[in-house]
Amino acid sequence: MKRRVLNLAAMLAGALLAVPWGVQAQDKAPLKILVGFPPGGSADVVARLLADKMRVTLGQTVIVDNKPGAAGRVALGELKRAAPDGQTIALAPSGAFVILPWLFKNVGYDPVRDFTPVARASTFDFAVTAGPGAPAGDLKAILDWMKANPGKANIGNPGAGTVPHFTAVLLGQVAGVPVAHVSYKGGAPALNDLLGGQIPLLVDTATETIEHHRAGKLRIVAMTGEARAKSLPDVPTLKEQGVNFSADAYFGVYGPPGMSAETTARISRAVSDALRQSDVQDKMYALGLVPNYANGEGLAATQAEHYKRWEAPIKASGFTAE
Repeated sequence: MKRRVLNLAAMLAGALLAVPWGVQAQDKAPLKILVGFPPGGSADVVARLLADKMRVTLGQTVIVDNKPGAAGRVALGELKRAAPDGQTIALAPSGAFVILPWLFKNVGYDPVRDFTPVARASTFDFAVTAGPGAPAGDLKAILDWMKANPGKANIGNPGAGTVPHFTAVLLGQVAGVPVAHVSYKGGAPALNDLLGGQIPLLVDTATETIEHHRAGKLRIVAMTGEARAKSLPDVPTLKEQGVNFSADAYFGVYGPPGMSAETTARISRAVSDALRQSDVQDKMYALGLVPNYANGEGLAATQAEHYKRWEAPIKASGFTAE
């Protein structure tokens, strides 16, 4: 009898091992990646690239949950209230952590205490893109036209208080152009208005406009980094065109407050594994993004450096969101 029980146990163990990993994974609750912007924007694209690979590494379903609004604060508010069980994380641009706290008296969260840094996923510069509503020519020609036509000097951005928004503020200030800033709820609606000629310029990640630039429908007239972007080697920087400043940002993966070190490390490794895969790297570079992994400690250090970097420009501008 004992031998029969042992044989049955061995058969059951073998059957479990024979079940495909994906089937076993379905027993796990889905991992939700919150994105504070609409589908189609750069944050959404990065989140979906990661989700597609992380589901294999983690052995569970990974879904992207778009919660647009308030420059990403809606999604971060939900993340702040989530259980620290590793089932809810967020993919967020740096502006929510390094810009908004300087602009709002009460941003709704503490950028350090209310979240668990998990991994830095990407760094990137911004593209200054001209649409059919802008005159022909380079950035200088467009800025000169804006000076001569102040009623048309509008620059779009994907959200009030985002890094692209404040980069556009600095662009107008440094170039000496009085600019009206048009903020949208994400890059996709901003792109629609740029293509439709409602705004002449847009400052956002190159992800939003690079394919239209390559197709000749839009013109990326400047990149905001210190050096030319790998994906757009023919596009000069702002500094090369006499506008003396630069700006960059990052996408980070964050968890709720109080997430354990073990859970944080597990998700961080999955992000790292995703970013090492050549197809993910190729897609990110093609979109003007740089895959640039760092673990939770590295993300926290990057956040602290960017937070300090933006303090002086924001205070000097006198700009507030309230």
